[in-house]
Amino acid sequence: MLTLSPAIADTTTTDTTVTTSRRRSTRVKAILAGGLVLGLGAAITLAAWTDQEFATGTFTAGKFNLVGSTDGTTFTDHASTDPDVPAALAFSANFNNLSPTSTVAAPYVLHLDATTTVAGTGTLVTANGTGAALTHLTYKVIQVASVAACTPAATGSATIAPSAAFAAGTVASTTPYTLAAGNGTTTPGADVFLCIQVTSDGTLVQGSTATATWQFSANSNS
Repeated sequence: MLTLSPAIADTTTTDTTVTTSRRRSTRVKAILAGGLVLGLGAAITLAAWTDQEFATGTFTAGKFNLVGSTDGTTFTDHASTDPDVPAALAFSANFNNLSPTSTVAAPYVLHLDATTTVAGTGTLVTANGTGAALTHLTYKVIQVASVAACTPAATGSATIAPSAAFAAGTVASTTPYTLAAGNGTTTPGADVFLCIQVTSDGTLVQGSTATATWQFSANSNS
């Protein structure tokens, strides 16, 4: 007597198990394959393009130069040492023959030269000197309209420095004056006409002498 049913049943179970196993394996491979595709896609997204832009600027400093003149015509730099020595002021009559309580005057004209590109402000910085007569002299600086307007009796449009004795340090009081810029090439700034007045006191010693020096300075406004 033959019994085939169990054998057939076992074969069916085995085939079913194999089929299920194959299906699961296929699904796992598909998921893994999908994961690989997703991973590759993420890497491409992060690799963005990069570009740059640059900007540059060139800067040039302006120029600023104060020059002076004793006649309002010839202007040059006057430093305190060679080769640019202080300007020799042209005082009015009797500057070399002073008597007690007399006053003499000399013009000094300032402006910013043609190469100057920035306006400025000027001041009197120091007024000092040497010689036995110096302690018997006082000075005053006023602003006038022209070289011709500078006289011993002139009052001027503004007082730059009030009457004071000569001192080794800075002046006690001074009023700034405006200095216009040049056009940077051929035209200087407007002239500033200063008038220096020197007065002797009543005890001036006969034959005594003195040499005085005034220092004017200018600062740019920017």
